[in-house]
Amino acid sequence: MLYPVAIDKGNSFFGVRVPDIPGCFSGGDNYQDAIESACEAIEAHIELLVDDGEAVPEETSVENWRSDPDYADVWALVDVDITRLMGKAEKINVTLPSLLIRRIDQFVAAHPEYSSRSGFLSRVATDRVKSLSPVRAVARLGQPLSKRICI
Repeated sequence: MLYPVAIDKGNSFFGVRVPDIPGCFSGGDNYQDAIESACEAIEAHIELLVDDGEAVPEETSVENWRSDPDYADVWALVDVDITRLMGKAEKINVTLPSLLIRRIDQFVAAHPEYSSRSGFLSRVATDRVKSLSPVRAVARLGQPLSKRICI
């Protein structure tokens, strides 16, 4: 999941807030440490939510937060892999037309980020469920973004 984070640069410390996850924050002595701490904080926060049976907060666009004065600082995008927190994968039996299966397989072969038919179906289902969820919408363009992937 790609979460936007707001970075507050202090005199000797970089604070990080995750607006999509209320109460989730971290920091570091430099920008890199702050981003890495944000990855850890997001993973830990989501793990607690999952353990408590609560929903994992959806990630939103930076544009949803830029006009909020509480988050008017520098932005970064933090990619957090939460698949290990989503629970054990379960095998299911799905019946689909053979033409659709062939088209899915061709698409997956051309798009290795899906890795498999199951990976494709899982991602498409997740994206569809997300698209049906209510989304906050506020927009203001301006500040540059950076992206850090947590591994």
